Amino acid sequence: AWEEAEIEHSSVEAKHTPPERLRMSEANLNRYLHAPKDTPFPLEYAFHLIGNVRGKTVLDYGCGNGENSLPLVKRGARVIGLDVSGDLLSLARQRLALHGVADRATFMAASAHDIPLPDCSIDAVMGIAILHHLDLDLAAREILRVLKPGGLAIFQEPVRNSRLLKAIRAAIPYRDDEVSDYERPLTDEELRRFARGFRDYQSRAFSLPFI
Repeated sequence: AWEEAEIEHSSVEAKHTPPERLRMSEANLNRYLHAPKDTPFPLEYAFHLIGNVRGKTVLDYGCGNGENSLPLVKRGARVIGLDVSGDLLSLARQRLALHGVADRATFMAASAHDIPLPDCSIDAVMGIAILHHLDLDLAAREILRVLKPGGLAIFQEPVRNSRLLKAIRAAIPYRDDEVSDYERPLTDEELRRFARGFRDYQSRAFSLPFI
């Protein structure tokens, strides 16, 4: 039921994504090709952390419409994009075709809880706003399984450690149309538990307005 709800929500998102939004300007693309360490933008920082991926196999975990697959491809990675939504994957393929790199990535519709890839087959995993949609224990198991020894996993997630805000969120029935039924902000404690199987874990907090 959890994944079926995500597929339904993603289908609505895909239908409301016009083709012109699949193009990325050179200026915007360059932000992720040459991202500085001291950037105030979390997505740029994620691309800084993943480092030199030329010739490496990178799993774009929960790739959606391929917005982050494109910069990874442009940085020379062999990209495998995984998402539960076939409709969003169609947009991802269109995005790469519009930029002339359709043959540089493979996209697969599959569960993030059961990745259809061999053990130790991935050099790096990038997941942008995906873990808060998932069962963290199942996701951690699969990511650790497919990563090569010494592999790197980079995630950007919404984190809300306030118990008060969590209680208020639960008490208010309103839900934005852009928020799917099962997603929720994570806590630092949950992320540390998610990372237990990794040799090393580091995090950096970014502040958004009022958050």
